[in-house]
Amino acid sequence: MIPTEDASARKREIEEKLKQEQETLSFIRESLEKSDQLTKGMVSILSSFESRLMQLENSIIPVHKQTENLQRLQENVDKTLSCMDHVISYYHVAKDTDKIIREGPAGRLEEYLSCIAKIQKAVEYFQDNNPDSPELNTVKARFEKGKELLEAEFRSLLMRYSKPVPPILILDAIGGDEEIEVQEDVMLEHLPEVVLQDIICISAWLVEYGRNQDFMNVYFQVRSSQLDRSIKGLKEHFRKNSATSAIHSPAVQAKRKETPTKKPPKRPGTIRKAQNLLKQYSQHGLDGKKGSNLTPLEGFDHDLRGVKHLSDDKHGAATGKDDALDIEIDSYIHCISAFVKLAQSEYALLTEIIPEHHQKKTFDSLIQEALDNLMLEGDNIVSAARRAIMRHDYSAVLTIFPILRHLKLTKPDFDVTLQGTAASTKNKLPALITSMETIGAKALEEFADSIKNDPDKEYNMPKDGTVHELTSNAILFLQQLLDFQETAGAMLASQVLGDTYNIPLDPRESSSSASSYSSEFSRRLLSTYIYKVLGNLQLNLSNKAKVYEDPALRAIFLHNNYNYILKSLEKSELIQLVAVTHKKVESSYRELIEQEIQNYQRSWLKVTEHLTERNIPPFQPGTKLKDKERQIIKDKFKGFNDGLEELCKIQKGWAVPDKEQRDAIRHAQKRVVSEAYKAFLMRCANILFTKNPEKYHRYTPEQVEVMIDKLFDTSA
Repeated sequence: MIPTEDASARKREIEEKLKQEQETLSFIRESLEKSDQLTKGMVSILSSFESRLMQLENSIIPVHKQTENLQRLQENVDKTLSCMDHVISYYHVAKDTDKIIREGPAGRLEEYLSCIAKIQKAVEYFQDNNPDSPELNTVKARFEKGKELLEAEFRSLLMRYSKPVPPILILDAIGGDEEIEVQEDVMLEHLPEVVLQDIICISAWLVEYGRNQDFMNVYFQVRSSQLDRSIKGLKEHFRKNSATSAIHSPAVQAKRKETPTKKPPKRPGTIRKAQNLLKQYSQHGLDGKKGSNLTPLEGFDHDLRGVKHLSDDKHGAATGKDDALDIEIDSYIHCISAFVKLAQSEYALLTEIIPEHHQKKTFDSLIQEALDNLMLEGDNIVSAARRAIMRHDYSAVLTIFPILRHLKLTKPDFDVTLQGTAASTKNKLPALITSMETIGAKALEEFADSIKNDPDKEYNMPKDGTVHELTSNAILFLQQLLDFQETAGAMLASQVLGDTYNIPLDPRESSSSASSYSSEFSRRLLSTYIYKVLGNLQLNLSNKAKVYEDPALRAIFLHNNYNYILKSLEKSELIQLVAVTHKKVESSYRELIEQEIQNYQRSWLKVTEHLTERNIPPFQPGTKLKDKERQIIKDKFKGFNDGLEELCKIQKGWAVPDKEQRDAIRHAQKRVVSEAYKAFLMRCANILFTKNPEKYHRYTPEQVEVMIDKLFDTSA
């Protein structure tokens, strides 16, 4: 059971909580009543406000509509006035722009174009709204006048500021200084920047609004003239400054690109020297006139007998003429490079001025005059070479070599530069190259034939048996080919001469196109060609030697020529080039030289045969000889003495230019004759065959050797 005291406390607690809850409920009821009263008051206020707003709206809306109508009317009036002013302005355009149009665009292009734009808009307005009005004709005429003046300004700016590029700048642009390893690109500024921007602006306007392409014709005509004048100026520069022109030489650079092996630079005038000598040969040797023996190639002993030199006057004249030829060749080579560089520069300029779809056609027209002049000059070179070859002047091909090589090296740049031009334009350079290769191959073949068929003329043969002019010229000509190996080989390959030379084609070289031949095949062709020339030369020399009645002189002549050929081959790269297809050429010439030495030595048999024991009777020292026996010994002494004197007298006037060979021949002959003579003297030492032994024993062995040492020496 719960205690009574606890129950009383619990009851009191519950009664207190009940009382608190009743008080809270009473407070909530009072709050609800106040809230209802406030709500009713707010509803009454809002209802009153709504009523007043409706009254205000009903009063404002009509006023707003009236104001809006008034604003619209105002805007219409303003627009009408603006349109009237705009329309009226079209009627005043002709008058307002008259002064500016008449004075032209010079010096104020932007302002002028702004006036043209106003006139153009007036034309469009009258065409759309009043096509029959006289004002349309007025503004049309003004527009056409403005366009004409713009075209005139375009022409004037081009002609006034387009100047030929100075030759020095062209030489710098084509990288003519071979001493500078890394060439910096030289920018050619054809027009001042301000002028260029004006021209571009005028061009853009004429394209968009002028609807006339005449300005493009003006452009290519003016720039074409300047391009041609620039190249002609470069050519004139070479004529006036021949000494300076040697400094800038793309031909030397082309040579460096073509020849992989390092060689000393070719001396100026090497081609000129070859041409001069070969011209003398062709004019004298082949035309049946008396020819002069030519100075041998450098590096060979200069002690040649019978060599005649040109007089100073003639030599000076020839040198001056050939100097001019060198300048013309170098000038043409530079002009080819200059054309490529200038054409590239012109195209870059053209792309800024001429619309894209007209650029290729305009460029094609622009370069025609300069390109045609270059090709015509090239054709003239070919024609001159063709005429020279008809006269048997094969030195003309030496003129073609450097030009042809440079053309072929420049062709890739040509092709890139002329990309997009007409086929007739692109084909001009290949046609010239083909023409030069054809005439060059013809010259090479005819030169080889001329070596074979050179007539045997007695008066043209060296009296001393020295090197024949035919030999020196042939070797000189072949040595020039070393500087142009690929060019000469390509010449031969272009004519498909492999069949003629029986050169087997590699499967990769089976195409009929000359350009498809590999450089190795061209080298083999050139090697075989040189071997053919040497073979023709050897055959001709053998025939020429028959002119000599003396077999010994015949042998000396052939020995000198064969030795000259071999030494010339060895001192140049010719021996390596010939060895590409004929590896035994060196040993073959050595055998020929040795054979001719032996043939020469047979001439001394008529001297040494008197020293043999043949016909000498056996005898004892101190024994008295019979008259017949004494006479035999006397005849042997006399035959030896007379033969020795005769041979020494004759052969002293002969020539063996090569000192090494000369000494070797003398030494061998001294040994043979001296030994035989000493043995003969020993056998006859104790024989009393005469009362005057000094009459027959004229020479000691030492004196005989001295006499032989004076062979081939006219000064002895």
